[in-house]
Amino acid sequence: MPDWLNILIRSLVSIVFVFLLTKLIGKRQLSQMTFFEYTVGIALGDLAAMIADDLSGPMYKGILAMSVYAGFPILLGWLALKNKTVRNFVEGKATILIKDGKVMEDNLKKERMSSDELLEHLRLKNAFRVADVEFALMEPNGKVSVLMKSQNQPITPKHLGVTVAPETEPQTVIMDGKILDESLATRGFNRGWLNTELSKAGVLLENVFIGQVDTNGQLFLDLYDDLIQVPQPQTLKLTYLTLQKCQADLEIFALSVQDAAAKRRYEQEAARLKQVLNDVTHLLTC
Repeated sequence: MPDWLNILIRSLVSIVFVFLLTKLIGKRQLSQMTFFEYTVGIALGDLAAMIADDLSGPMYKGILAMSVYAGFPILLGWLALKNKTVRNFVEGKATILIKDGKVMEDNLKKERMSSDELLEHLRLKNAFRVADVEFALMEPNGKVSVLMKSQNQPITPKHLGVTVAPETEPQTVIMDGKILDESLATRGFNRGWLNTELSKAGVLLENVFIGQVDTNGQLFLDLYDDLIQVPQPQTLKLTYLTLQKCQADLEIFALSVQDAAAKRRYEQEAARLKQVLNDVTHLLTC
C-alpha cells in the first residue's frame, strides 16, 4: 500500500475515533472542562496525530491508548455522580473569595489569585466596588460567581410586588425569507395574519431575514438590508390607548346623561375600567 494512502486511511480512522470518544466523554469536554479533562483532550489529539503519522507501528496500539485515555475521565465522571467525596476530589470545591463584604486574603493566596485579578472578575460581573459585594466565590471551573448586597441588586417586579405574565420562547415564523408554518401555528396564527402584519410594517416577505413572534403576539422583523428601519410593533400600546379612550368615554357619558341610574352605571363602569388599566399598565406599556 502506498504511504500516502496509508496515511489517509490512518488519518480518517483517527479523526472518526476521536469524534466518537469526545461524544462519549460528553459536552463538558467542550464547554466546562476541568484541568484534567483539558489535559486528556490534548493527549487524545497527540495520540490521533501519532496514529496518522507513525506508519511503522500497528494502528490498534494507538487506538487502545486513546481508549484508555478517554475511558478514564468517563469512569471518574460516573464515580463522581455516585459519590460526593470522589466528586470533590475530581472536580474540586468552590472557594470563598468575599464573604459579608470582606475579602478572604488567605483563600486568594490558595487560588493563586492576585487582587488585580479579583477586581477584574468583579468588574466582569458589573461590580466595580468591593464594598458592594456581599458574597463571591470561585467555582471549580475557575469562574467567579458574585452576589451583590441587597441594596445594590437591580429592582425586579417581585421587589415591587408586581405580578407579570410568564414569558414563553419566541417563535421564529420567518427564516431566510421563508414562512415556517409549524412555528406560526404554535403561536395560534396563520399566513393570513402574518401577511397582514407584514403589510402594516410595509415589508415584503422575501426581504425578511428573521421574523419572530413573542408571547404577546407581536411580530419582530430583521431585514437583509440593515439600513432599513422597521417600525417596532405597537399592538400593546394601541391596546392600552384604546382602553384609556373607552374609560374616558364612559366618564364623558356619565357627565352628559340626565338619568341618575344611567349616570351611576357609567361611573361604576368607568371606575372598573380604570382599575383594569392600573392592573395592566406595566404589561401594556413595557
